[in-house]
Amino acid sequence: MSNKKFNSYIECQAVEYWKKLCQKEGTPIHFNRGDYFFREGEVAKYFGFIQSGTLKYTANDIEGTEYILGLEFAGGFVADFPFSFHGIKARTSVIATSPCEILCVPTHTIQERLTTDNELTAVVLESTEAVFDTVYDRYKDLYIKSPQIRYNDLISQHPDLFSLFSLRDIASFLKITPTHLSRLRRNI
Repeated sequence: MSNKKFNSYIECQAVEYWKKLCQKEGTPIHFNRGDYFFREGEVAKYFGFIQSGTLKYTANDIEGTEYILGLEFAGGFVADFPFSFHGIKARTSVIATSPCEILCVPTHTIQERLTTDNELTAVVLESTEAVFDTVYDRYKDLYIKSPQIRYNDLISQHPDLFSLFSLRDIASFLKITPTHLSRLRRNI
């Protein structure tokens, strides 16, 4: 099993900058279960620090089937990072899977500061590398780890996972069917 955190970007030193920014300048916004933090095809309006609740990153195939690309937890961040800082439309959606309280900073504020704030520019670069590292490790794991090992890694980081996300969402994230996930759960 990997010793890296599930969302390993959170180990990046730049995380403290983002957390302080959200705590100092963020507006607390409540999202109900099923609310969109941002939608595919739109520029995300906010960068947020999740005070409570859970969210999922999703994408749909051409037939409309939803796939889960990522899971976010309290204490993490939610954003279309770094694309929204450049006015680029999101290629995914983020949906609250439970009631959430998120400290939100408008992305246009960050976008404006990037033109003059060298520290922020360095933080965005460091954070982008950390997010890439997280995504790359997950992509690699799809090829080198069995579904059982990926499930074991995930559940070891979040033993309460099934109380936070649906079985269907967890199965989709692991790229297996809900039936397969039920079998894996029995193997532990």
